[in-house]
Amino acid sequence: MRTRSSAMSDLVNVTRAELAKLVRRPAAWVLLAAAITLDQVFGFVIPYLSYKNGSGGAMTDGESPAQLLAGTLPAQVITNTTAAFPVFAGALALVLGALVAGNEFTGGTLKTLLTQGPRRASVFGGQLLALVTAVGVGVLALFLTCAASALGIALVEDQAVGWPSIGDLAAGLGSGWLVMAMWASLGAVFGVVLRSVALPIGLGVVWILGIENLISAVARTSLTALQPLRDLLPGVSSGSLISSVLPVQIGPLPPGVQSTVSGERGLATVAAYAVVAALTVVVVGRRRDVSA
Repeated sequence: MRTRSSAMSDLVNVTRAELAKLVRRPAAWVLLAAAITLDQVFGFVIPYLSYKNGSGGAMTDGESPAQLLAGTLPAQVITNTTAAFPVFAGALALVLGALVAGNEFTGGTLKTLLTQGPRRASVFGGQLLALVTAVGVGVLALFLTCAASALGIALVEDQAVGWPSIGDLAAGLGSGWLVMAMWASLGAVFGVVLRSVALPIGLGVVWILGIENLISAVARTSLTALQPLRDLLPGVSSGSLISSVLPVQIGPLPPGVQSTVSGERGLATVAAYAVVAALTVVVVGRRRDVSA
């Protein structure tokens, strides 16, 4: 019978192994590159080019050149880093979670892994810890690239370099990390429950980009009785959490970022989703038949 220290050692070893696999997995780097590209294009490239052209446009909601420039400066680095987390970057995190948890089933390697000694709880717990660590590194990478772009624009345009306070940075990046960890954990749930990769990715992306938006639109307009359900959705909750930690906003809020519920409720709901998803992965993983 394994001791507690042995179980902890297994957990640490599995986490390290999963992180090593992620570093060597091209798909993980592609997802990170896609997230960085999204942030750079919509947070800096389009606004800055529109500013240089002297006018806004359909993609900038008609903002003035001064607003466009201000939105790319260091004071708005939290917004430009985390604004895509409730929807677009969140979908990428969900894909990563499905890849990590579902790939062992589709590749037929889970049975081999379990015969080498680690208990199932250590295996799936290690995968979750690796996911949380990976999305944390991703959030940091997004922040650093956004900070570099904002600083570069400020220097080129001879603008004052004013960064958010340490407290604002901690609140913004910490909330963003929690949101991304939630989406990654939900992706892992789909991967373990469905024992695959492709189907969980398809269902998850459709949910984030389609079903949630449809429910929110219907609840806001024609069927207000759905509002209590809408307020419990992970995308709505994460958008409200991100909205609550943004600095003074210049121009319209990004898609998915809106104060539908309070920041406190958004935080509680997102945390609850993350915890329940983690428990589900471990419980279902321990009971899952891997012989097929």
